[in-house]
Amino acid sequence: MREGNSEGIYHVLKREILTLALEPGQSLSEHGLCERFSVSRTPVRTAMQRLQSEGLIEVVPYRGSRVALLDYDEIQQTLYLRAAVESAVLRDFIPVCTPMVLEKIRYQVRKQAVLIKGDFQPTQFYEMDTRMHGIWFRETGKEKLWKMLQKAQVHYTRFRMLDIVATPDFVGLLREHEEFSHLIEEKQVEKVQELVYRHLYGGLERLEEHIDKELRPYFVSSKSGEWEMEEEMR
Repeated sequence: MREGNSEGIYHVLKREILTLALEPGQSLSEHGLCERFSVSRTPVRTAMQRLQSEGLIEVVPYRGSRVALLDYDEIQQTLYLRAAVESAVLRDFIPVCTPMVLEKIRYQVRKQAVLIKGDFQPTQFYEMDTRMHGIWFRETGKEKLWKMLQKAQVHYTRFRMLDIVATPDFVGLLREHEEFSHLIEEKQVEKVQELVYRHLYGGLERLEEHIDKELRPYFVSSKSGEWEMEEEMR
């Protein structure tokens, strides 16, 4: 797909936003993007309007456009939804998981283990992680639900990327993926919820102190909007 049309520009910018190549709050100059992609304003505006409708770009009055800030409260609610749904899907998946499908999961885990032993980009690990989680949705006939979750979690997708970039613990994440493989193999349905919640909420725990400090400019709000209250009191 060519980068010089609105569709190509949209996909390039969306990937850069989701992978944090374009950081939350970073200004986006329409003129600068026209120069970058060697196009007129029309395809750039079309692409930016599409990204704005998806919540990835926001227009700040008198300042122009910027990459949308992360919303802490929305991330928390997305985690709540994702943990509840994925726990239910995994409980459905375990009784019907065949040895062949189990091997697909083990294969993804082995690929992750090989990846983190060498030079790699965090996006590579993130993509492998996403493929592994998608297996139990696909194998239980809930692939549309998986796609709905992926589409709905605009802030959470970037938050996950921020987690593995700012507080990298790939060994710990790999260990949890190995736990998933073992849990599925042993048909331990009763342990699903604890592992899913620990795995998904781990990023929130790892980043918590950083969110209130060096990562604060990336967020529009923190716990219960306390940052906004601080600003109003000044």
